Amino acid sequence: MTVESEKVASIDVTNPSMTGAEALVKQLELYGVEYVFGLCGHTNIAVLDALSRSPIEFIINRHEQTAAHAADGYARASGKPGVLLSHVGPGMINAATGVYTAALDSVPLIAIAGDVPSYYYGRHPHQEINIHNNASQADVYRPFVKRAWNVERVEDLVRFTERAFWTATSGRPGAVLLNVPMDMFSRRLPSTYNFPPPLPARSTSPRLGYGVAESIATMLVDANRPLIYLGGGIRTKEGLAALVSLAEHLDIPIAHSLMGKGAVSDDHPLVIGMTGFWGSTFTNGYAREADVVLGLATRFAETDSSSWMPEYTWQFPPSRLIQIDIDPDEIGRNYPVEIGAVADVNQAVIEIEAALKIMAKDGVNKPELREDIKAMREGLWARTKENGSSDQFPLRPERILQDLLETLPSDAVLVTDVGWNKNGVAQGYKLPSQGKFITPGGASTMGFGPAGAIGVQIALPDRTVIALIGDGGMSAQLPAVPTAVEQGLPIIWVVMNNRAHGTIADLEYGNYGHSFGTIFQDRNGASYSPDFAAYARACGADGYAISSPQEFKKSLLDALELRRPALLDVPMVNEPVPTPGHWNINDIYQGRFFD
Repeated sequence: MTVESEKVASIDVTNPSMTGAEALVKQLELYGVEYVFGLCGHTNIAVLDALSRSPIEFIINRHEQTAAHAADGYARASGKPGVLLSHVGPGMINAATGVYTAALDSVPLIAIAGDVPSYYYGRHPHQEINIHNNASQADVYRPFVKRAWNVERVEDLVRFTERAFWTATSGRPGAVLLNVPMDMFSRRLPSTYNFPPPLPARSTSPRLGYGVAESIATMLVDANRPLIYLGGGIRTKEGLAALVSLAEHLDIPIAHSLMGKGAVSDDHPLVIGMTGFWGSTFTNGYAREADVVLGLATRFAETDSSSWMPEYTWQFPPSRLIQIDIDPDEIGRNYPVEIGAVADVNQAVIEIEAALKIMAKDGVNKPELREDIKAMREGLWARTKENGSSDQFPLRPERILQDLLETLPSDAVLVTDVGWNKNGVAQGYKLPSQGKFITPGGASTMGFGPAGAIGVQIALPDRTVIALIGDGGMSAQLPAVPTAVEQGLPIIWVVMNNRAHGTIADLEYGNYGHSFGTIFQDRNGASYSPDFAAYARACGADGYAISSPQEFKKSLLDALELRRPALLDVPMVNEPVPTPGHWNINDIYQGRFFD
């Protein structure tokens, strides 16, 4: 008998003897939750029991970090909040990296953690986090979640669940924690309890307000060298359409952060690409010399700003900054602003576009600028294609990207990890307009790619999902493979295998002349790698060990046709990602400090 066949009718909300776990699961159903990602433990099996009688699917994982990344990937791809269930102590600590990754990229995620029984707090019951502070496991998450709730009564569980969903999804989205002593899952709600507290029936996002859109439009119209700079917050079709219309009306170039890649198609004639460490010389130069910058949902992170050193990317002043963000804490965090507006950027660009078209009806045409952008972008794609034509083996990273670009369907979703597969893709991969790029931007978490792809494929079952990862990232999340096999998910993991933590190996070699501690070797100094293809086959997936330049594309085509979980182990040379911007860590290594 399968788990699905064991499920019976949904929990009766009118039952006066409903337990906290049953109430929680019914509440998740009413809030539209379809999947819960997690791992079992003695503190949460009451919830698993309730889920066994629910239409919600429980996606069982073999490691809590895998579950957290999968819930994160699901939220990024579906637009719905991800839900994570973990166990006390080591379980919720294992998940912390994944929850932190979601939090830094403003992904709505509700983490539900079982805890020790409430009446044993501070007595060191099994797996309690308690050395210097009694029962403080919620404190592990407090530095990065929007809010952490400790449930002290069973009634609190129902009320706090509503608060958790609202907090995670409203304003600047993010991760939250519900910390639940295990006895609260088994205690029963009073028969008089009014269940459930509904989510707000209607919510609105903050607008720019009277006169602000007109002031911003005036600055853009009067600017000689304006620039639009995108973070990862513009996500609605209406907002993106207004943004493109705004840019085209005045011929304003569009640059983007790592998280902004793909928001506006790489094919658009005004897109100039990514700024910062891995941004092009042209893009960094244009950003540095812009007289007005419209920054949309971006915190101007170090990677996007060349360590905030004005000679490389941004110069505020003399450049004048308009910064729009739904989070007031981000306004002026890293650069002084002339206009700082707390608003939903999706709505704000609609307001600005409307004001702009009244103010400057005829628009502006800059054919020379468009030609400069075209020449720069075509040169970038041509260099990538030229490097990608090499038959060198192990493959050059550009060859892997070029073969992917020529083989994948146009609406494929690239889920990346860290290293060449993230920075190189963001820099030199011409993402098709229907494609999607999902990456761990804020935390840059090694191991996100293999597991995040699970949630992405569940959210987008008909799309091709490629997990583009290094051998270090694959090693960090081997449990993703059996999870995908169990769920029947046709994820394709492409392991760019340079037998090293390649980015760090390059940094160490460039500054110290060696790569000690970053290269995978056996005790005799010989290069070493696990047989990832054999591991995939052992788990029930298809495994391809690539042994020639031509074999990669052929194996990729086979995997696409079969639509099964598949792993391609692709030997790759260790080449550094070109870094046209500046990263201050190199100054630190060389003893130059800027206190």
